[in-house]
Amino acid sequence: MKREKNSNRYRLLISGGGTGGHIFPAIAIADAFKKRHPDAEIMFIGAKGRMEMDMVPKAGYPIEGLWISGFKRSLSLDNLLFPLKLLCSLVKAGKIIRRFNPDLVVGVGGFASGPTMRRAASMKIPVIIQEQNSFPGVTNRMMANKASRICVAYDAMDKWFPAEKIVLTGNPLRNNIMNVNVDRAESAAFFNLNPEKPVILLVGGSQGALGINRGVFAALSSFKDNDVQLIWQTGKPYFEKASQAVDEMNLSHKIKCVVFIDRMDMAYSLADVVISRAGAISISELSLMRKTVVFVPLPTAAEDHQTKNARRLVDADAALLVPNDATEQQLIPTVFALLADKDRCAAMSRNIYGFAKANAAELVVDEIDNVLNNK
Repeated sequence: MKREKNSNRYRLLISGGGTGGHIFPAIAIADAFKKRHPDAEIMFIGAKGRMEMDMVPKAGYPIEGLWISGFKRSLSLDNLLFPLKLLCSLVKAGKIIRRFNPDLVVGVGGFASGPTMRRAASMKIPVIIQEQNSFPGVTNRMMANKASRICVAYDAMDKWFPAEKIVLTGNPLRNNIMNVNVDRAESAAFFNLNPEKPVILLVGGSQGALGINRGVFAALSSFKDNDVQLIWQTGKPYFEKASQAVDEMNLSHKIKCVVFIDRMDMAYSLADVVISRAGAISISELSLMRKTVVFVPLPTAAEDHQTKNARRLVDADAALLVPNDATEQQLIPTVFALLADKDRCAAMSRNIYGFAKANAAELVVDEIDNVLNNK
């Protein structure tokens, strides 16, 4: 099953997805591996109907989909199909692996990752796990003993993984974040804002964040009497309501509502304070960009891992946290108070950079190469 050792044309299989937090690192790893090994063949396995099925081909890589979804923690008819989906996914993953014949499999988390890693391990193909969060997912915890390496973004992960397999690499990030080369004036012109006045950046994901948006709706009137500006990524479900509210209050010169921000490099370079969920990749990007951040963790995230992610930074005085159910009372007042405290902003900006690893993708590829060379 294993490819011949004298072949220099590696075949790398990467599996996982479901969210940008899994897909962006996966593509970054693929890009870094391809840069180091230009002749390598790389393919992905994802879950049918999930966002990786569109994003991976756009990044230039082939992908095949498994009929797989998560097991819901609440009572659901979908759970009755889970055993069948798992069995079908294991069978299809095995067929893809036999056909592609990879030298190594990387699992980044997400629905498709489990069946793929399990079949690869059973076929004696080396497996590397890339875990983004400070509290690992169930699949990665279950596969830890089968993995050759476990690349993590936080320390003290030996609570869940075998210590001898852990390598602290950080989270690989997308290229347009790694190579930001725009200044504040250019970014202000892009968003039609005043570069001389402070800017809050609110990012809640492509679908928006109801809790965060409620916090802004509750405090819109407070933007009337100060010079603070806001880039508000509302998400598609909330865009119309947000735009109407901003227009009715004559705040369109200060508040820019957008469904989704394609030029995050521009947004980050302009932002003085960022309001964000506490997904692992968001934290890694914000750390690298040295941003002053107020996190609003998503309370329904699996095993409340976003709160655990954010707490790591809050405990290091590298960020603030506002609970999702307190945004209407606390969010915007907290941000305004932070903007007024320049020393605190500067300290948090310095501290959050301690969580950054700019060369994370290359470090993961180092571990792939080590395993491929049996080091």
